[in-house]
Amino acid sequence: MPHFRLHHGVMACALAGVMLATAGCGGTTRGSAEDSGSSSGPTTEADPNATIPEGLAISFLPKQLNNPYFTYANSGGEEAVAELGGEYKEVGPSDANASSQVSYINTLSQQGSDVIVTAANDPSAVCGALQQAREAGSAIVTYDSDTDPECRDAFVNQASAEGLALVQVEMIAEQIGGEGEIAFLSATPNATNQNTWLELMEEELATPEYEGIEVVDTVYGNDDDQKSFQEMQGLMQTHPDLAGVVSPTTVGLAAAARYLSTSEYKGDVKLTGLGTPNQMREYVKDGTVEEFALWDPKNLGYLAAYTGAALAAGQITGEEGQTFEAGRLGEYEIGAEGEIVLGPPTVFNADNIDDYDF
Repeated sequence: MPHFRLHHGVMACALAGVMLATAGCGGTTRGSAEDSGSSSGPTTEADPNATIPEGLAISFLPKQLNNPYFTYANSGGEEAVAELGGEYKEVGPSDANASSQVSYINTLSQQGSDVIVTAANDPSAVCGALQQAREAGSAIVTYDSDTDPECRDAFVNQASAEGLALVQVEMIAEQIGGEGEIAFLSATPNATNQNTWLELMEEELATPEYEGIEVVDTVYGNDDDQKSFQEMQGLMQTHPDLAGVVSPTTVGLAAAARYLSTSEYKGDVKLTGLGTPNQMREYVKDGTVEEFALWDPKNLGYLAAYTGAALAAGQITGEEGQTFEAGRLGEYEIGAEGEIVLGPPTVFNADNIDDYDF
């Protein structure tokens, strides 16, 4: 069974971002609307009883392709699109630079995508392209990493930012005994979710409860395995008295664990953050890492796809308080600024890590 942990009364929830994209050919919702001279994008008034049409073109645009986290997350999106009788597509850049997603958004819009689901590499860089896609009739859903709220219709959040910050602070504090120097190994400097978590973690660590802990550095591995490995190595050279590292990115956490596992710091320097069981299993079993946390990425992608479909069908418009059904995950309610929360995070350790395969 999943081991769920609630922190300070905050349940971390996951939100997945979905963008609806439909090819401009016969049989798609958006194509039919264009034939009749009307738009099939999200309507101004929601009809909870509206039927989701078959043939919706739902496209996923992750931060980058060939990232194991997004490969697994998007498999949930593909599952949902199949259930909905839609057309699934995945496109994206090979790097996670701020503006690398713009050309893909433009192409999906030109192709007549009903729904575009994207994890933004930068909160503002993709906004112009997303707005143009919305004007052309695409429903825009962000997942994992949000844009500015006015640039999309809904945001599927993997977890509440406060909940994820708290779980990571509590894990590292417990592992280092409540005192010592720590550092952060993040993804890209402009990643919306990463920066939000870092800010909230620093705020929490500034409270009297954690007065014995000092944050001495924040470095960025750009969600690249080798660069993250090198940044972890650099942290230990710069801060030889480091007690622990928090890496709120799956790529960074695995790379940092790989460095520590063969270094003199193994077992002494504590490492935690957000990771996947398959990436971290060997490091938990060999004693490099005690525990880490994450939501189920597959469910994140799955929820994002259903969110996009509900938007395209007019069941929801992204307004706070609206509800919709998300297949096997059940009913969800939209929160403030169009945010939808997936559910509580899971904490993985030696006791339960073999119960998961992703």
